[in-house]
Amino acid sequence: MQPVPLISDIDAAERALWLARFAELMPELDIRPSEQINDADARTARVAIVANPAPEQLRRFPALRWVQSLWAGVEKMVQMPELARVPIVRMEDPELARIMAEAVLTWVLCLHRELPEYARQQRERIWHQRLYTPPAEREIGVLGTGNLGMAAIAALKAQGFRVSAWSRAAKQIDGVSHYAGEEQLPLLLARCDIVVVLLPLTPQTRGLLNEQRLTLLRPDASLINFARAAIVDYDALLRQLDRGALRHAVLDVFDTEPLPASSPLWQHPAVTVLPHVSGPTDIGSASLIVRDNLRRYFDHGEIPAAVDYARGY
Repeated sequence: MQPVPLISDIDAAERALWLARFAELMPELDIRPSEQINDADARTARVAIVANPAPEQLRRFPALRWVQSLWAGVEKMVQMPELARVPIVRMEDPELARIMAEAVLTWVLCLHRELPEYARQQRERIWHQRLYTPPAEREIGVLGTGNLGMAAIAALKAQGFRVSAWSRAAKQIDGVSHYAGEEQLPLLLARCDIVVVLLPLTPQTRGLLNEQRLTLLRPDASLINFARAAIVDYDALLRQLDRGALRHAVLDVFDTEPLPASSPLWQHPAVTVLPHVSGPTDIGSASLIVRDNLRRYFDHGEIPAAVDYARGY
């Protein structure tokens, strides 16, 4: 049996959980950490399971026909020369979409019910009851209408919020005002109380929310970024927050992670910093998807649908 390497930089405890789950679900396969596979066996491996794979490890497996990612985000891998001719299968797990929608709803409700303001009042020992706004009077804008975006939209609609959405191409979504293309993005930004970023990072979305577009947001608006840091100009965002042109920002993704202690984001009173926890992969459900994909390949030679390199996702 050809070995199936797990090529990853995840910590040892998490890697052990994945390997134990794979051994339980696929005892017929020889799934091992890539560094435990000798060079001779490495040259015969046809498929690998990857999570932030190191290029030097990938180079040890020259015969790979495809790789199964444990994560939904693959923007770094599509830039790797080592994978230039290798189909990348990203993790598309309905449970991941549910988890992300849960996080979006949690933080939208937090901002809707003005919890950051109440936390500030507590620090300053201020007793003040803020006027309640019904969800039907809040407009939530969701940037991105893929699996994650659609799950978030459904959760927000079920809670009674008005929802607008934006994506690269036009789409019909029941009960949602949809905007498409860069020319219509300003229309959405200008009308929303809370904007949620759930876009993949591509050459087209890098720097999408630059200083010019951030100024289009209403002064009482808030921003949630659960996608990738490079989509939003954080320096420009801080300038908007500093001058009171935005109310609050919830940030879960950063160019450097962990976020350096020297970052001004940590101490900013209008910023909530999260340690990249909005959409964690669920080992239980994701491992079943890996199992099914690997079995179809080894039993029938079927490679699952792979990333479109031209789009970047």
